[in-house]
Amino acid sequence: MKNSIIVNIILAIAIVGLYIIHFTGSTKDKSAQTSLEKGSGKVLSFAYVKMDSMLYTYELAKKLNTEFTEKKDNFRKEYTDKRIKFERDAAAFQEKVQRGGFLTEERARQEQERLVGVQQEIQKLDYELTQKLSDMQAQINQQIVDSISSYLKSYNAVKKYDVILNSASMLEGSDQYNITKEVTKGLNDRYKSLKN
Repeated sequence: MKNSIIVNIILAIAIVGLYIIHFTGSTKDKSAQTSLEKGSGKVLSFAYVKMDSMLYTYELAKKLNTEFTEKKDNFRKEYTDKRIKFERDAAAFQEKVQRGGFLTEERARQEQERLVGVQQEIQKLDYELTQKLSDMQAQINQQIVDSISSYLKSYNAVKKYDVILNSASMLEGSDQYNITKEVTKGLNDRYKSLKN
């Protein structure tokens, strides 16, 4: 489950990164692209980051994922505890019905209705907890994406790359263009300074 969360975060960041690169390029980037298409010989400067590696070493991402995992475990325990109690009550009800332990049919029917209500509450709880976890995961993904995007903007204001790619969207790339460690270090330094 933890790996799927990380994969979802990586995919969300990749999509947002591509969106940012594609739709928010400055006019300078567009003119560079146009002049390159016309054969002016202008060379684009670019770099790439390995998002999966960055997410494993970015302190904010690790903290948020740890908190999410703890909440998910707490939700799962709450659901499991209620489910186990219901299953015990249902088994006790069946046993009591089989041995004729109810004084009246009306009392047996009332207990059965109560158990059906409990079962519906458990199903509702399962749905609500799944929704909460999904919403929390989306918020975490967005927070991480926003943090990385914000940092990359300030980072690139100094470095002046025409394009910064996510390595997940590349087939091959030279290590000389890999800025993952530098970006991760900057992200962690910024996170530590904001935390203090």
